[in-house]
Amino acid sequence: MATHNDLGKKGELIAKNYLEENDYEVLDENWTHGKAEVDLIVYKDRMIIFVEVKSRTSIAFGQPEEFVDLAKQKQMEHASLQYIELMNHQNEIRFDIIAITFNKNNTYTLKHIEDAFWPED
Repeated sequence: MATHNDLGKKGELIAKNYLEENDYEVLDENWTHGKAEVDLIVYKDRMIIFVEVKSRTSIAFGQPEEFVDLAKQKQMEHASLQYIELMNHQNEIRFDIIAITFNKNNTYTLKHIEDAFWPED
């Protein structure tokens, strides 16, 4: 597996553990619909939350969350519509980003951005 894939999987595991420690229930991981993938789908306070996890070893080219572009937001929106229909979810949803920056001393910084975006039509 490529190093960037290892980094992504490590970041997703850290994000999942963080969410569980903060009373989120993990419903699905790496859920796909067509070409769209959602890293984590969690539930808290009667809300389904679609989470994109971005991990980086450097911020030289920008913060991790800056890499969730409009195309990715639209993919997540498309997948979310299918998911809430499948689950017959009648309450609110939101889109979060968890940005993880790994440091050289094997530590990391985690930023949880709640309600990070709402895809435009």
